[in-house]
Amino acid sequence: MGSVLQTIALWVLTPVMATVIVLFVVVFISYGFELFSKITGLGHYDVMDAVASVIGGLLGMGLAALLIWWF
Repeated sequence: MGSVLQTIALWVLTPVMATVIVLFVVVFISYGFELFSKITGLGHYDVMDAVASVIGGLLGMGLAALLIWWF
């Protein structure tokens, strides 16, 4: 999620603005999914799952930024 969003955002926005917006979207989606699970009861609510998703998103964002910078 982070790598795809970061790649698209870096083509459209400045690097700082892209990173801030994509980070916000990654956190929103990660926690939003857990909140949806808690409200609907259709899954298991665990904040650590959201934290793990955000960490994965950050790694993806960094990888995408590195690859775009390299090429």
